[in-house]
Amino acid sequence: MKLALYGFLAAAVLLPAGSFEVASIKPSEEPPTNSGMNSDKGLLRAHNVTLKRCIVGAYGIPAPQIAGGPKWLDELRFEIVAKADHNAGDTELMEMLQGLLADRFQLSLHHETQTVAGYALTVARGGIKAKAADPAAGSSTTSSRGRIDAKGCTMSRLIIRLSSVLGVPVSDATGLSGSFDINLQWIPDDALARSGAAGEVPQGPSLYTAIQEQLGLKLEARKVPVDMLVIDHAALPSEN
Repeated sequence: MKLALYGFLAAAVLLPAGSFEVASIKPSEEPPTNSGMNSDKGLLRAHNVTLKRCIVGAYGIPAPQIAGGPKWLDELRFEIVAKADHNAGDTELMEMLQGLLADRFQLSLHHETQTVAGYALTVARGGIKAKAADPAAGSSTTSSRGRIDAKGCTMSRLIIRLSSVLGVPVSDATGLSGSFDINLQWIPDDALARSGAAGEVPQGPSLYTAIQEQLGLKLEARKVPVDMLVIDHAALPSEN
């Protein structure tokens, strides 16, 4: 489905009380290699994101735990800028994002609990190596192949990104509270396979090794109970 079919979605949508004061949604035609979401002092910016990525942020649930919905849910990309009428924190902004998705994308969903094969994220021997974040610095997350950079990142947000990379659910068994500045780099498995076949093996750790060496955390294979979000309905965002 081409973005041109539903055109430019302009700014300045007034939303009900308790939600964003003003919000802008417009289509993005950038490649998927660069996307992210950040928030600071009541302002939410989502760059080149899919609706599924927005659901991940709004509901704090990894992408593999989202089921159903139209095909474009994980294909079409958007630029979203939304502003609260006060200095709302990250948690409140994500709750507001839930309302924005319901209003503009007509999103409706329900929860189901399932037990599936996945990973538990634990603290490795020697303890956490990631630096504690400055609460006044806001939060942001940017990821690309083989890299996650996040400021003010909680463990729950980290496992969302790890679950998306691994393609299976990851549960938080660290017992860590608070937020951290995360800088994680690794060589993706498919990159190792391709370059190995060509006779040139890239230097660098696997994801599992990088998590332990760079963050002081560990992934353990387990059966984990997961909360699945099942999409009942979603539509292309309404024009202003």
